[in-house]
Amino acid sequence: MKLHLRWQLLLALVGFSLILAILSFQVQSVGLCSTRVPASGGVFSEGIVGVPQWLNPLLSDNFPVDRELGNLLFDGLIQYDHAGRFIPALAESWTVREDGRSIQFTLRNDIIWHDGQPITSADVAFSYGLLQDDDFPANAAVKALWQTVTITPRDPQTIQFELTEPYAPFLEATMRGILPAHLLQDVPPAELANHPFNQQPIGSGPWMVAPGQDWNSTRSLRLTPNPMYWREGTQISALDFRFYPDEVSLLTAFSNGEIQAINSVSDEMLPPITAVPHTRLFSTVTSQYSQLIFNQADSGFAALKLAEVRQGLSAGLDRKQLIDRALNGQGVPLTGPYLPDGWAYDPAHVASTTVNVAGAANLLNSAGWVLPEGGTVRQLEGEPFQLRLLTLDTAVQQRLAQEVTAQWGNLGVEVMMETAVSINELREKLAAQEFDVALVDITPSIDPDLYDFWSQEAIIRGQNYGGWNNRRASEALEAGRQVWGLGERRPYYNTFLTIYTDQVPAITLYQHVYTYALSSEVNQADIGPIYEPRDRYRSFASWFLRYQDVTISCPNTS
Repeated sequence: MKLHLRWQLLLALVGFSLILAILSFQVQSVGLCSTRVPASGGVFSEGIVGVPQWLNPLLSDNFPVDRELGNLLFDGLIQYDHAGRFIPALAESWTVREDGRSIQFTLRNDIIWHDGQPITSADVAFSYGLLQDDDFPANAAVKALWQTVTITPRDPQTIQFELTEPYAPFLEATMRGILPAHLLQDVPPAELANHPFNQQPIGSGPWMVAPGQDWNSTRSLRLTPNPMYWREGTQISALDFRFYPDEVSLLTAFSNGEIQAINSVSDEMLPPITAVPHTRLFSTVTSQYSQLIFNQADSGFAALKLAEVRQGLSAGLDRKQLIDRALNGQGVPLTGPYLPDGWAYDPAHVASTTVNVAGAANLLNSAGWVLPEGGTVRQLEGEPFQLRLLTLDTAVQQRLAQEVTAQWGNLGVEVMMETAVSINELREKLAAQEFDVALVDITPSIDPDLYDFWSQEAIIRGQNYGGWNNRRASEALEAGRQVWGLGERRPYYNTFLTIYTDQVPAITLYQHVYTYALSSEVNQADIGPIYEPRDRYRSFASWFLRYQDVTISCPNTS
C-alpha cells in the first residue's frame, strides 16, 4: 500500500514538472515587451484674453470668460448635443403635460455639490427663483423670461415649472447652471453680486476651484477635478487658466511655452501662430453667423421693399471670395437663418451659396434698375441705386463691408459705408432703422425659435430691425413655439424657411469658424462642432499629458 502511494506521488511530481516546463517554454517563446499607454497626471494650462468677473452662472451673460469657466463649474438641468437637441444633465428626465404649459423634471439621485451636500429640487427652485427677484442683478432679458413661471418643488428629486402658455423654447432656459441654496439662501439677492461665493464658488460641475486663490492679482485660476462627479472623469490633475490683457501677450506666452493652449485664435493671429513649432490648430464651425439685414421700412431705400431687388443683391454676392479676401478663409458660406447641423435645417428649403452675377443683373433689370449707357451706377427714372451700409468699427467688419461694397459695385450698386463706433451705437442705429443695409453678427439660441428676430411683433418689441412684415412667416414662427415635439415643430419651420428663402429679408453670408491652438504636448484632443467656445471641452475626459510604460506579452509574429 505504501509502495503504491509512493509511485502515485512520483508520477504527480513528474507531471507537474512537465507542465512548468511547457509554460516556461511558451513564455520564453512569446517574450515580454514594453509599451506606452496614457497615464493620469499633469497640469493643463490655457490662455484667455480677459479676466472673469463672477464665477456665477446667473450673472455671466454679458461676460464671455465667465460663461466659459462657468460651464466647467456648474451644471444645469439639461444640456444639448451636437445637433442642438436637448439631453439630460442634472435632470435624468422630463415630461410635458398635454396642455403644453407644465414641465416636470426628475433629478438624478447621484448628484452632489462640490462640498458633498446633495443637490435637490430646493436648489433648482432657489436658483431660478432668484431670476424672478427684482433685486437680483441678472441680465434683464433673462429675468423677463422667468417672471410668469411658477416654480414648484414636488419632492427632493422633482421640480415643476408652470407656464402661462405653451412655449417650447423654455427648455433652453433650464440649461442655466444652478446655485447651492444651503450656502446662499440667507443672502439678500441684491448683495449676491458682491458675495465672496463668486470668487470661490461651490458648484456641481466636473471641475472645482482650488482653494485660496485671487485671480485678480495672480491673473490665473486653477481648477481641480471633481472626484464625485457623475460623469466620466479626466486624466489631467489640474487645469490652469491664465489671463492676458491682449492677443499679443497671449501669443507671446504660447510661443514661450508658458501655456499649452489658446482658447480662441482670431483671424489676425493665424499667420504668426502657424509659425510656432509643435502647434496644432483645431478649426470647427460655431453657431454664430454674419448677415446683411435689409431695411424695408420707410426709412430705408425704397427699392429694398421689392423681393426681386433683394434676391438680386443676394445672388450677386460671392461668399467664398468674400471669406477668402476678408477673413483669411476662416468661414463657411451659408444661406438662410438656420445652421446645417441643427434639426430645423432643411437643404430643400434654402438657397444656393453659388454666386450668379448674370442672374443678379437680370433681377435688378426686371425691377427697373438698369445701367445707363456708359454709366457705372444703376438708375430708375434718374434716381441712382445708392445704399447706406451700416457696420461696426472693427477690423473684421470693415474688411467685410469693403468687400461687399466692391462686389455690389460690380453690379452697378453704389454703397456708402457708415460706421458705428461701439456695439451700443450699432444697436441704437438698428433700433432707429437708420440704415439701408446693416452688417451684423447673429448668435442664435440653441432652440431654432426665431420669433424675436422675424415675427411681426418683433418689429415693435424685438430685433426685427429691418421691419420685414410677413404674416404667413410670422404665423409659422408663432405656431412653431407652441408645440413641443420636434416632429410637430419641423413643418412650421419648413414653412417659415420657404417664405424666408423666397423673400430674402436678409442675406446670410457665412458661418463663423472657431480655431483653437494646442501644443503637441497634449494628446488625444479633439474639437467637434460647437455652439459656444466653452463646448471645446466636450471631449476633455479623453485628453492626457503623460504616458507610462507597461509590460505586456509580445505579439507572435511567426
